Amino acid sequence: METRRDFLKKSVMGTAAAVTVPSLLTSCAKSEKDNGLQADPSVSSTLIVPKAAGLPITGTFLDEISHDIPHQNWGEKEWDLDFRYMKAIGIDTVIDIRCGYRKFITYPSPYLLKKGCYMPSIDLIDMFCRLADKYGMKFMLGLYDSGKYWDTGDMSYEVESNKYVIDEVWERYGSKYKSFGGWYISGEISRATKGAIESFRTMGRQCKEVSGGLPTFISPWIDGKKAVMGTTKMTNDQAVSVAQHEKEWNEIFDGIHEYVDACAFQDGHIDYDELDAFFSVNKKLADRYGMKCWTNAETFDRDMPIHFLPIKFDKLRLKLEAAKRCGYDKAITFEFSHFMSPQSAYIQAGHLYDRYKEYFNID
Repeated sequence: METRRDFLKKSVMGTAAAVTVPSLLTSCAKSEKDNGLQADPSVSSTLIVPKAAGLPITGTFLDEISHDIPHQNWGEKEWDLDFRYMKAIGIDTVIDIRCGYRKFITYPSPYLLKKGCYMPSIDLIDMFCRLADKYGMKFMLGLYDSGKYWDTGDMSYEVESNKYVIDEVWERYGSKYKSFGGWYISGEISRATKGAIESFRTMGRQCKEVSGGLPTFISPWIDGKKAVMGTTKMTNDQAVSVAQHEKEWNEIFDGIHEYVDACAFQDGHIDYDELDAFFSVNKKLADRYGMKCWTNAETFDRDMPIHFLPIKFDKLRLKLEAAKRCGYDKAITFEFSHFMSPQSAYIQAGHLYDRYKEYFNID
């Protein structure tokens, strides 16, 4: 089953729509501002559902090595402001989703540069660690993704490069910044995958050994109805059952729990009336193996033919409420800066930020 990474294989029409819609909305917003219209400060929303009934988002990925969403081309000034927006709603953890993807990298890695990767214009990992220090957040480092797993279906390819990357990153940043608080093992799987258990174990063990036991986590996806990226379908007619999901992930957790501390399943591949069934299984399995159960509350919408736009607030609310009902430990998101930030290229993101603040009673 293919994932959101196959977005670029979609039709030209879908790609063009994704580019033009934000531009059109931004133009409309600028036109309204130019006409001198301002929102009435005395007007506010009246919610007819209980407020703050969901699990608050306290962590976010930082997707600066993008594969399927556009770069916003921010410098440190924009990133500093985004960290302030994150802090204002209670985010305490930021996760670099990957320190490199194929030939693009986030820091000047001696090993990866020798392997033909491109020199980055700034050291993003250093910047993220400094900003996390400044705003009192924990920073977690996503490992290098060579792309070979996506080409072959075999995760074991990711181990070799990360042998060197893990040591480099710890020496350059981990021992230098107090905010450096753990590791994200960035291979995204959904089911029993060739080499996955041993790869997670190997990389997780090295991360822990080099850093004195700092926590590690993974963020897989559920092979549900909406796991259709790279196809022309809107639904997956071979979606995994709850029972099969439990069977396969029981085996995976059994093999990795010694070196993987938390699992944050992506929540966007299943329907809203399936959330409790799958979330309950995830929590049960995590408890069985002594792991933390997080949710990756996706803030982009998988229900639309245009990929990827900020999610409708009620969809996000339903997912966060299910996570709270099922006793999840933490909610992180993919991904604040594109889909929830007031300074995102997508104007809808700032509105989602405002609706989220209203719901959680954040001034």
